[in-house]
Amino acid sequence: MELIRGRVARADPALEMAASHALLRRSSRGASDGALRVFRPTPMVAFGRSDANRPGFPSAVRACRDAGFDPVIRSAGGRAVACTSATLVLDHVQHDPQAQAGMTARFEDYGALLAGVLLDLGIDSRVGEVPGEFCPGAHSVSARGEVKLIGTAQRIVRDAWLFSSVVIVDDAPLLAPLLTTVYDALEIRFDPASVGAVATEAPDVSIDLLEAALTAAYDDRFGLEEADWDPTVIDEARANVADHRTGVGGADRRDHVGTGD
Repeated sequence: MELIRGRVARADPALEMAASHALLRRSSRGASDGALRVFRPTPMVAFGRSDANRPGFPSAVRACRDAGFDPVIRSAGGRAVACTSATLVLDHVQHDPQAQAGMTARFEDYGALLAGVLLDLGIDSRVGEVPGEFCPGAHSVSARGEVKLIGTAQRIVRDAWLFSSVVIVDDAPLLAPLLTTVYDALEIRFDPASVGAVATEAPDVSIDLLEAALTAAYDDRFGLEEADWDPTVIDEARANVADHRTGVGGADRRDHVGTGD
């Protein structure tokens, strides 16, 4: 399976979302069996498409921009998730003619895999929803069942799926108040005390160490091979980037391909 590292753009989270969706479409066409993409985003709030239908969505978008975070629409399901560059995003895409049938099993399987990595690093990690968490889900990964560290979500298309994991490594004190404002605008229950970070639970675990541990877990299962971006995937992402912009006031930043971390 391909391992694709780093951002596509210097500062365009919408293009990052479009790039992962383009990888999914490539797998849907059977042009790739699968890929794991790992990157550290620039500050963004990734909204689910259902968020965009709520009356308070424009206010939530403005709050993101006021805080210096780019608001975007992500491909995977779920509710709003906030990220800084102290976040790891793992987007796993896979060609699978039985994509729909395996949705629950994937949540359970990859939730256990992610929790296992954190457990090996000394964190009391558990799978299950934390009361009042952002993007609530039964397969979130938490510390002690009290603070959310990893959110997971999926997108299913014909013959392929995307499993997206957002790992909050640090910056919980920055993310919690922003998410409070966003969820208040969306009129969705949220408890800022539910936001955790790996750095709080295990201060000696750097983001580089955590990325290495997560990719090693995937490598043990799938066998990863480092790969560069396929230019046709980038072209497709650029052609569809508007689908991932919020379209609510303000100017989203534009892309600068090939200069990511």
